Amino acid sequence: MPRKPFERSGRGKTDTGRKNRSRYYEQSKCRFCRDKTTEIDYKDIGVLQKLVTQHGKIFSRKRSGNCARHQRSAKRAIKKARFLGLMPYIT
Repeated sequence: MPRKPFERSGRGKTDTGRKNRSRYYEQSKCRFCRDKTTEIDYKDIGVLQKLVTQHGKIFSRKRSGNCARHQRSAKRAIKKARFLGLMPYIT
């Protein structure tokens, strides 16, 4: 007997376990959008350090929570700070 496309195998209709539900979180604004920052300054090392791992790799948008515009701006600022010697390439 073929299954209907909306039925899932392995679970009964009475099973309402929380572990099986996918979690959806409310999309929060990017930290730079909240502060209404247009460009990220390459001289602000404190902010740039929060966007980089301990090994010097740039966090992804998903991990850092930045929007696309500010992630590109952060990438440029980090690379410029590295080039000028304000930040290390690797640690």
